[in-house]
Amino acid sequence: MASDEHPLSHPRDWPTDVPASGAWKPGDPVGNRQFVELFTERPMMLEGGESLGNITCAYETWGTLSPTADNAVLVCHALTGESHAAGQNTGGPQGDGWWKDLIGPGLAIDTNRYFVVCANVLGGCQGTTGPASINPATGKPFGAAFPTVSIRDIVRVQASMATHLGIETWMGVVGGSMGGMQVLEWALMYPDRVRSIAPIATTLGSSAWQISWSAVGRMIVALDPKWNGGDYYDAAPGQGPHVGFAIARSLAQITYRSDEEFESRFGRSLVEPHQIFGSWDRFQVESYLDYHGVKLARRFDANSYLTLNKAMDLHDVARNRQSRQCALERLTAPVLTMSISSDTLYHPYQQQEIHDLVTAVGGHSEYHVVESPFGHDGFLVEGDAVGAKLGDFLERVHKGDL
Repeated sequence: MASDEHPLSHPRDWPTDVPASGAWKPGDPVGNRQFVELFTERPMMLEGGESLGNITCAYETWGTLSPTADNAVLVCHALTGESHAAGQNTGGPQGDGWWKDLIGPGLAIDTNRYFVVCANVLGGCQGTTGPASINPATGKPFGAAFPTVSIRDIVRVQASMATHLGIETWMGVVGGSMGGMQVLEWALMYPDRVRSIAPIATTLGSSAWQISWSAVGRMIVALDPKWNGGDYYDAAPGQGPHVGFAIARSLAQITYRSDEEFESRFGRSLVEPHQIFGSWDRFQVESYLDYHGVKLARRFDANSYLTLNKAMDLHDVARNRQSRQCALERLTAPVLTMSISSDTLYHPYQQQEIHDLVTAVGGHSEYHVVESPFGHDGFLVEGDAVGAKLGDFLERVHKGDL
């Protein structure tokens, strides 16, 4: 039975050494991060009506920017990603980059040819201003007081960062899932600053299906008493909202994979053979979900999770643009979009819609389906298949053939 102290406690033991927040903070190892201070003279007006100034943006780069700055590729990360997209990390929780199979010398996003940039998003927790950052008005972390941000707000910060780097136009902007949302908004908000885009496993607007999953996940975090209304940063290890956060991540992990993969990988295997009739005896798939939940709680921040989840729910290219078709009429860049065949979170019909509407308004679009059992995470796992299409597309853009 759950304890009175922590109603969400599971009958199984949860680790007691999980930090209250996995957010990077000044004084932690910098690793490969670089930082720029943005909107220092005038605050940025957010889409929701609030403002935010003195924004720190953490980013990483690979390769060399050409003298004419015409070989730059922006890689946009997904919900729980960060700026460390490639290579070994000497100061961060993620280890090797989250797209290490696609970014590097001779790979699809070839760092021998392209200057590659990946920035931690606004609202994130790995160096860019977010809920774990210090609120200058209080001297304490923003917590739940951090303003609601949208994908468009995230892109505006990236645009300011690009100007700082001397990049007026990106040769390509690429990314999957929440990263793909940023890719689409780049092309619509700054059509003159983008030569090509590759939105992968994403959508023109979050569906009721996607919103329902993320809303339940946010509720799970907020119901953890140790979330404490978003004010938990001073809590000792094991006293933060890691239980609710881990459960929310476990729920999301189910949507990131597929029935086919779970069945082939786990089936009905047990953690302890022959132990099944105890109320909390576990199947192997349960152990897998527990592992991924706690793993995220160690390296991410619960408030950032809530903030970015909400930003994804708000994503809708049609907002204040009449319709999706009217929005895409702004687009001038050629498009490569890809689906993962077994993706039941960002269904292939959503990428097909991107392709169809771009084509309908007279744009250039290429659409491919990657056959994979890995569900939504296929855009991260299927490096060879995704890389083959993306590498060919970027090469043609680089040569001027698109």
